[in-house]
Amino acid sequence: MSQLRSPLLGYAAVVSLTALALAACGSNSSGSTGGSNPSGGPQLVSSDALTVCTHLSYKPFEFKDSSGNVVGFDMDLAQNAAKQLGQSKVTIVDIDFASQTSGAVFAAKKCDMAMGAVTINDKRKQSVAFSTPYFSATQALLAKKSSNVTDLSSLKGKKVGVQTDTTGQAYAEKNKDANGYETVVFDDLPTEIAGVQSGRVDAAINDNGPLLDFAKSNPDFAVVKEFDTGEQYGFLFQKDDANAAKIKDAFNAALKKSIQDGSYKDSYKKWFGSDPAVMPTVS
Repeated sequence: MSQLRSPLLGYAAVVSLTALALAACGSNSSGSTGGSNPSGGPQLVSSDALTVCTHLSYKPFEFKDSSGNVVGFDMDLAQNAAKQLGQSKVTIVDIDFASQTSGAVFAAKKCDMAMGAVTINDKRKQSVAFSTPYFSATQALLAKKSSNVTDLSSLKGKKVGVQTDTTGQAYAEKNKDANGYETVVFDDLPTEIAGVQSGRVDAAINDNGPLLDFAKSNPDFAVVKEFDTGEQYGFLFQKDDANAAKIKDAFNAALKKSIQDGSYKDSYKKWFGSDPAVMPTVS
């Protein structure tokens, strides 16, 4: 991007717009569609929940815990936004990453907003609207400690795993000719990591947050290099839509409140094990 332990390495669900797998954080069996929230705010996809698209799994931002509930740093922020909108539940729609960044999920009215450690950039702004930036990140290189991989130049003649439609893929493609490696594209982060574990690829490039999280619990692997790409993450909303703008405003208000009351910092420390090096700036 977005649980890289063994339970997730086999989990790689890519869901089409016509056959979505719904995984709720809390039950949502009412089947109701559409409706204003209790505070009289914007129209939501469901009358009794905030519906959020993401692509699982991307620990520690969004992933399933041992009980099957979707949890993580992004999920905490989504729940704050739901409360801001007068909702007590967040319903998760697990769908491929490209359908979110292209805006297809909003055109199909599948969700109110989308999340997944999504880097804000000009290309994506052509298709979706972004929240206020909520997280600073960069790209990183993961390899086995025994591999002698130290940076991109050490990968000459080797294979590097990337995740499709991500800024990590763009970074790897941009630098591959100068460093003489081949890229191998994976559908999601768990299969990309599995590629490094199995030896299918010699290293992997992805966002630093999930790769550092994986290395922390897998001592045979290490993030050997980070690349200062200056990226910032945002939540996604339908572009040029007045109703979606109200939902985005609610998210931004909830984010600002969480920074002011300290819950943002608490959530960050819970999922990343340290205080944030850079706090978001929300006006």
